[in-house]
Amino acid sequence: MKRVVIIGSGNVATSLAHGLAARCRVVQIYSRQAAHARALADAVGCAAATDNLNDLIPDADVYIIAVSDDAISQIVAAVPDNGALWVHTSGSKPIDLFAGHRRRYGVLWPMQSFSREMVVPLDDVHFFAEAGDQDTWPDLLALGQLLSAHVTAAGSEQRRWLHIASVFACNFANHMWTLADEVLTAQNLPFEAMLPLIRTTIDKLDRLSPAQSQTGPAIRHDTQVIERHLQMLDGDAREIYRQISQSIINRNPLDNHAQ
Repeated sequence: MKRVVIIGSGNVATSLAHGLAARCRVVQIYSRQAAHARALADAVGCAAATDNLNDLIPDADVYIIAVSDDAISQIVAAVPDNGALWVHTSGSKPIDLFAGHRRRYGVLWPMQSFSREMVVPLDDVHFFAEAGDQDTWPDLLALGQLLSAHVTAAGSEQRRWLHIASVFACNFANHMWTLADEVLTAQNLPFEAMLPLIRTTIDKLDRLSPAQSQTGPAIRHDTQVIERHLQMLDGDAREIYRQISQSIINRNPLDNHAQ
């Protein structure tokens, strides 16, 4: 059974620690804040927790760096190579952060939205993996498959594009829901009324492409409704509504849609 050290205690690290604890031995949690390291270690039944990189267990099989993007290179430079497999979990940072510092290394990026307060089951999460060399790939793949059946090889450039796509699909979509919540709150209406609509919109993607499932006034070129909505809005919400409506119109010429 592999012995794993998890460096980090935040959003990604929390779900990875829970996922790995059921399938291998998580032997240590590191965090810059000792209380956070201890709390996550206790949650996954791990005895060792530390806030000092010099106190990392030296003989684990795998070290997973699940910290903010800007901190990855600092940790790699601060800890000497010990021959183990070292992995970072960033979608936007390249694999060559390890070059010259580690012999065996890779990237294992889970394309999912994580929060420390909610452990995300990883079985259906798609992981995108890149190994430093062909000899390291089997071990990296095996690590990923401990967590999910969906492990796909993807280079650093591909991951950057995946990261952009995920920002559109998740972060921007969530911001749209935030704006919807603000519109409703201003009218003393509950956001919960939106949930069946949101769920149906997402469920349709099991059968249709996003383009095929698009509805609303913009795809119908219903300019009167769009103008009325714009008059009701102001600030960022008004400009976002205008730009997204125009983007939908541009991609859907009227003669292509009998709406």
